[in-house]
Amino acid sequence: MQIYKVGGAVRDRLLGRPVEEIDWVVVGASAEQMLELGYRPVGADFPVFLHPDSGEEYALARTERKSGRGYGGFVFHASPEVTLEQDLIRRDLTVNAMAEDDQGRLIDPYGGQRDLQARVLRHVSPAFAEDPLRVLRVARFAARYAPLGFSVATETLALMCQLAESGELAHLTAERSWKEISRALLEPRPDVFVQVLRDCGALAALLPEVDALFGVPQPAAHHPEIDTGVHVLSVLRQCAEHEQPLTVRWACLLHDVGKGLTPETEWPRHIAHEPKGLRLIQAINQRCKAPRDCAELALLVGEFHTHGHRALELKPSTLLELLQRFDVFRRPQRFAEFVAACEMDARGRLGLEQREYPQAAYLLGAAETARQVAVKPLLEKGLKGAELGEALARERLRALKAYQDQQAQ
Repeated sequence: MQIYKVGGAVRDRLLGRPVEEIDWVVVGASAEQMLELGYRPVGADFPVFLHPDSGEEYALARTERKSGRGYGGFVFHASPEVTLEQDLIRRDLTVNAMAEDDQGRLIDPYGGQRDLQARVLRHVSPAFAEDPLRVLRVARFAARYAPLGFSVATETLALMCQLAESGELAHLTAERSWKEISRALLEPRPDVFVQVLRDCGALAALLPEVDALFGVPQPAAHHPEIDTGVHVLSVLRQCAEHEQPLTVRWACLLHDVGKGLTPETEWPRHIAHEPKGLRLIQAINQRCKAPRDCAELALLVGEFHTHGHRALELKPSTLLELLQRFDVFRRPQRFAEFVAACEMDARGRLGLEQREYPQAAYLLGAAETARQVAVKPLLEKGLKGAELGEALARERLRALKAYQDQQAQ
């Protein structure tokens, strides 16, 4: 029985990056032996065990073969006879197919260290093309390591194209896809994730509404980058640079999908693209099973992001309607995330990345002003029900008018 450190822990140590979690492979052992040593079984599909003391995952060395479609269409075989090399060859990328023994010696049968030095993400074997989830995983790794100069190997991208063309991506469960998409959006270069998916044809299969934005022009006066798809990539990059949460990044990815519905005869203008895009955003949310907070913010940003840009011009009544629509009195954080998404949208334009966005402070100040209107004096007047609601709205409107006057000075 031999135990090896494998995968990401080895890769990140060699890159000089912090190691967040460690995976172990056990060669030459059976499930019965692991149980006798006190390991706790957790794997439903193949033998994975938790260490009795550290709680880290230890998997028996295994092989796999394709038995059906999609991510789950595999048969795994784990036995004491499976070698370390056989276990490593089933992995996705060479940089993830390295191991270390208990003396810290590197076992690298497939050239992972060489590819780390060359800054290349390369598949281990042709079996890569059997698992459609690997398209998303490779794009995610590209998003993570792009700041270090990594790119996807040409031959690996070719296999990803084959997978996208085969229809296999349609067999991925929404849960598995969302897990990869959400993790990728939080990487240092989420724009690279989207670009790699587009390069191999997977974006058209997974998010056709976003893919349709590439090649769609916008007015140069507002969008010097012209191309709507390029704009979305730039907005995502701003999200990463400003360390925005997943909710904001998801909303920014989808905020302009309505522009993909504009007839070519109307280009480069996109009149009413906000309401037109709502049904697309709704469909994407449902298809991807986006969590409620992400789904809600995406719809609200899609509908109101141009309100955010025109905040300084809004009438007090329109401003109050906007605040009420976001329920800022009970959910202030959601409105703050909306404002952040609007700012990322404004900055995600060629040459305008560093420009000021006074609308952000203005909107947040307006929300705080409206929230500070006290209910107690109205209750003391004996108001209740609809009367109370109307009176509260009048007081908030009065406060917003005073706020606007103050800001205009």
